[in-house]
Amino acid sequence: MTPKIARFLMQTQPATPCLVLDLDRMAANYAALRHALPLARIYYAVKANPAAPVLDRLVSLGSSFDAAGIEEIDACLAAGARPEAISFGNTIKKSTAIARAHAAGVSLFAFDSDEELEKLAVHAPGARVYCRIRVENDGADWPLSRKFGTTIEHAGALMRRAGTLGLDPFGLSFHVGSQQTTTAAYDVAIGKVAMLFTDLTEAGVKLRMMNLGGGFPTRYREPVPEIEDFATAIMGAMTRHFGNNLPEMVIEPGRSVVGDAGVVSAEVVLASRRGDDAVRWVYLDIGRFGGLAETEGESIRYRITTDHDGSPTGPVAIAGPTCDGADIMYERANYHLPLALTAGDRVTLLAAGAYVTSYASQGFNGFAPLAEHYV
Repeated sequence: MTPKIARFLMQTQPATPCLVLDLDRMAANYAALRHALPLARIYYAVKANPAAPVLDRLVSLGSSFDAAGIEEIDACLAAGARPEAISFGNTIKKSTAIARAHAAGVSLFAFDSDEELEKLAVHAPGARVYCRIRVENDGADWPLSRKFGTTIEHAGALMRRAGTLGLDPFGLSFHVGSQQTTTAAYDVAIGKVAMLFTDLTEAGVKLRMMNLGGGFPTRYREPVPEIEDFATAIMGAMTRHFGNNLPEMVIEPGRSVVGDAGVVSAEVVLASRRGDDAVRWVYLDIGRFGGLAETEGESIRYRITTDHDGSPTGPVAIAGPTCDGADIMYERANYHLPLALTAGDRVTLLAAGAYVTSYASQGFNGFAPLAEHYV
């Protein structure tokens, strides 16, 4: 909770549920990344929070952008981003989206299959392409490894083929998983991908870029390594494998840029017991369908504060307001909230600036998406 957010909540008392995000804190996070990894070009992962004020500020800071869809590309362009500063980083794209992006001047595209490579050759001729390689996501609270990426062997064949299709085989990429809590994950992944990079270069494929993906964490309930710790691991691995001949480095942070810059202000709808159950159920006016999708599997565990903090607490299960049995955020994560908490009280979910608004449903059970305030 930054002073700006605290002041806004106190003075405005906005209707709940809502996100309040401090743009200055976001800018400071961006600056910290740039300072820690000065040789890496930052491509902000738009999906983390695609709001216009966020994109406007990042454009002013000189950021590049990792877009997952044509709508995100349109939003970046509307914010003033140069098309050459946008990467179409989703490996699953409609042909029409590829063509529109290419026509708009976007020239950097990700892929991880023969079929996607062929689409790029037809609809984005001459584009720079990079292949995503599957790496282990151990240590990530929100793993990404099953849906994206291919094997080292297949990636090698794809990159050799790219040039024959009239594309520019620009580089390789990987992603160690979202909310990665171990620095070793980058060390291992860089070592794996660097071997292919070297083999392809020696075979005459003119690779120039290594995309290290995102994954840099935000602190929720548990401590996480600092960005400087990740930078040390990354640069150590890069220099160990490439020496002084470093390729262009790209990182795609999202959560670490906006995560701790925002909070969600919510209201208790009901706090109740069921018979002699020792665990109270606390129902909020925001749940998994209202933006807290990352609580699936109790993966992302937000810190929660209340006006009753400091008073006696007891164990709780925390759920959302919808008429759906899956709308439960926490049952096993050992949350304790004040016994005095009751319907009508406000609670604050800290470090909730990432993936909340972009995950919110558009009217499940008639609930409107949470409001957004950028200060």
